[in-house]
Amino acid sequence: MTCVMFKSLILMVFATLSLKAYGDLQEWCIADPQAPDYAVQEALDWACSTMGGDADCTNIQWNQPCYIPNTVKDHASYAFNNYYQRFKSQGASCYFNAAGYLTTNDPSYESCIFNYIP
Repeated sequence: MTCVMFKSLILMVFATLSLKAYGDLQEWCIADPQAPDYAVQEALDWACSTMGGDADCTNIQWNQPCYIPNTVKDHASYAFNNYYQRFKSQGASCYFNAAGYLTTNDPSYESCIFNYIP
């Protein structure tokens, strides 16, 4: 039983590495759930600022598709991802002073769509 589980694990690792090597692994940038809210808020302010990240934060404004849930981490996740997807080809990261986190799980929900740009 252990040998079968080990072989399965090895195959999953190689499959993941193969996808990553060919660029097929989709990643979204979201707020780190363990980051303190004040750090996430600072990074969100920077990401949405025209003097900073210049992310398009329109969809997290009142009466827009990503406003609800109205939490700093939900809004930051949308803004972080918008920034990351727009500028990753120019070397942008998902760090945001340790407030950002890369995930392979699409964070989109209902009418709030998180863009992915290969």
